[in-house]
Amino acid sequence: MKVVVAYSGGLDTSVIVKWVKEKYQAEVIGFCADVGQEEELNGVEAKAINTGASKCYVEDLTEEFARDFIFPMLQANAVYEGAYLLGTSIARPLIGKRLIEIARAEGADAICHGATGKGNDQVRFELTAYAFEPNIKIIAPWREWDFKGRLDLIEYARKNGIPVASTAAKPYSMDRNLLHISFEGGILEDPWNECPAEIAVMTRPLAEAAAEAEDLVIAFEKGIPVKIDGQACSPAALMRQLNAAGKKHAVGRVDIVENRFVGMKSRGVYETPGGTILHQAHRALESITMDREVMHLRDSFIPRYADMVYNGFWYAPEREMLQAAITESQKFVTGEVRVRLYKGACHVTGRRSEYSLYDEAVASFEAGAAYNQKDAEGFIKLNALRLRVLANSRQRRY
Repeated sequence: MKVVVAYSGGLDTSVIVKWVKEKYQAEVIGFCADVGQEEELNGVEAKAINTGASKCYVEDLTEEFARDFIFPMLQANAVYEGAYLLGTSIARPLIGKRLIEIARAEGADAICHGATGKGNDQVRFELTAYAFEPNIKIIAPWREWDFKGRLDLIEYARKNGIPVASTAAKPYSMDRNLLHISFEGGILEDPWNECPAEIAVMTRPLAEAAAEAEDLVIAFEKGIPVKIDGQACSPAALMRQLNAAGKKHAVGRVDIVENRFVGMKSRGVYETPGGTILHQAHRALESITMDREVMHLRDSFIPRYADMVYNGFWYAPEREMLQAAITESQKFVTGEVRVRLYKGACHVTGRRSEYSLYDEAVASFEAGAAYNQKDAEGFIKLNALRLRVLANSRQRRY
């Protein structure tokens, strides 16, 4: 039997390589997707092989991740439950797709992931896998083995000489990519506990934010960011530059309790510096380039679209249908936005576009012929007609 394991080098997947090899008497092939983990990937291939894998693919998917996943989601302004910018969620369909492609190339019998039976990632990985290979065998160790939690895994790793970064003192889970880093579990499982100051990777604690504000000008083409301060960037390079700026100014940290797809509530701390900056800048540019009704209709899609990404339905036809409408809505979202980063906040200080619908002659409070204020009287009376009819009827409420 040959199994391709989605491998990160962390506690769970390090244990999984050895466990799957022994449990299924299988040849294990690791696949580590570089979606922006940075230094966390150093030595990961050797670690996988030393733990029992016959080989390990380590592939740089950062440009594809930013271009084909982060940026289309940015066009949708997707936010889950008003706070979560979906950093972990959006990486899973890319990893799952590549996992299946490697399984095909290797002639593997199964794929394996390290998602728990309580979480959302199991759904995201498996929905993606089934969308590509409807009959693929999927091994999910957290739904099979006898370990009760991560402390058991830490002990198993110790006994088997598997090096891991997690300890009994810091058993929380971390997941990083180009868009964000998440922290869950351990001390964070009590929503009353304050997140420890040392849990900070992609942002600084607010007390350590830069003393001076920083201005950036971000250029968009059809809702996609393409330049910073006039310099063109590749998608991944643009994300890294904004992440660095956001970190310096402590931008993009949220502490939330969210509703998981499986039904429970979960507390998570997320750092999304570059994504937070882009989200606010993108909305600012839309405010002058999108027709009101188009914007309101697109905004009505946001909760549903965010649910699709969060729940793992990236490759579902309904997400693709919505994406087509969202892409259409972005035809004229081209221009520049100036933002100021300071003490944990991203402030929009200017926006401009050759496609702007903002007409100063119409909007100005100064006298001018572009807008006749008397026209408002008939507009108001027409909108009040049904209310006046009600007030004159036996249905009168007030």
